[in-house]
Amino acid sequence: MKAGGVEAGEVAKASITRYGVNKGVSVLDFILRILAFACTLGSAIAMGTTNETLPFFTQFIRFRARYDDLPTFTFFVVANSVVSAYLILSLPLSVFHIMRSSAQNSRIILVIFDTAMLALLTAGASASAAIVYLAHKGNTRANWFSICQQFKSFCERISGSLIGSFGGVVLFVLLILLSAIALSRR
Repeated sequence: MKAGGVEAGEVAKASITRYGVNKGVSVLDFILRILAFACTLGSAIAMGTTNETLPFFTQFIRFRARYDDLPTFTFFVVANSVVSAYLILSLPLSVFHIMRSSAQNSRIILVIFDTAMLALLTAGASASAAIVYLAHKGNTRANWFSICQQFKSFCERISGSLIGSFGGVVLFVLLILLSAIALSRR
């Protein structure tokens, strides 16, 4: 009959299992960072290279639509670029977490910066989503007409870049949740 004592083999088995789970969480963290980098960089490039020109009556008078015509899209490109740079700079720390799964302070720092980058990315994507909605639907009360019937390629590219950016937002939420799980297992 055991009186509350734990055998030595049971403790070692529990710590090996916890180490394996934390290492798996760290590997998943690394993979999610690479995916988020691809989403945000792709969104920044897609939006930053978007422009379309339509001829009017003659070839000398043309209408053009470029991402930098609207400050919201410029903010979107800058926000996605900053988040992409952060994700590249955080990859070495993520590799460090794979090698040393017990590191706690660096994981707390990553959670803080991940949360700040999530806020920046969400702000850029949400503001741009409002402008893209106006580009597609317009607003008759404000006399803003939809431009997507004329500038189809422009609207397709800016809509696609929003999808990538919101994909990055979802991946950041998963990264923060993974870090919280890894920290709670300590």
